[in-house]
Amino acid sequence: MKNQTIPTMTILALMTAGLFSTAAHADKHSGLDVCVASAMEMHPGEIVSLRAEMEDKNHQFELDIKGDDGKNWEVECDSKTGKVLETEREVAADDKEFTSQAKVRLDAALKTALDAYPGAVMKIEYEIEDSGPSYEFDIKTDDGKLLEVEVDAVSGELKPVETVLYQIGGE
Repeated sequence: MKNQTIPTMTILALMTAGLFSTAAHADKHSGLDVCVASAMEMHPGEIVSLRAEMEDKNHQFELDIKGDDGKNWEVECDSKTGKVLETEREVAADDKEFTSQAKVRLDAALKTALDAYPGAVMKIEYEIEDSGPSYEFDIKTDDGKLLEVEVDAVSGELKPVETVLYQIGGE
């Protein structure tokens, strides 16, 4: 693995990783340790943020990486095992790969997200996944929760919502 600077947020994340990792791994590495190692092997670069999230009662970590390849990556891992669950590449709104595949417009995707999860939109991302393009919205609900709501940009269907438990760092 490439030598890298460990930002303060990574140190804090390592200290709090015990909240989501099992007490006794045979190899004594936390899920976050495994997640970081796997993510950095897949997409070397700088970790710019870490989120702890819950999706369908499962805890997971999400690492945002500014890749050495010039791309922005999102890697989600199981918090207990560190196994990579999903990798997404963030792109610009006018990215040709995104726009050539997307059949659902931003306004329609946003309406779908807000109809299901009313609140204030804090952030919009355009992503390319193995399954194709999607819109990702950070929505702060009236009760103060931060949700990551994803809408498939081809079908318009909602994907499982993720509740953000905490975030360290930012973009």
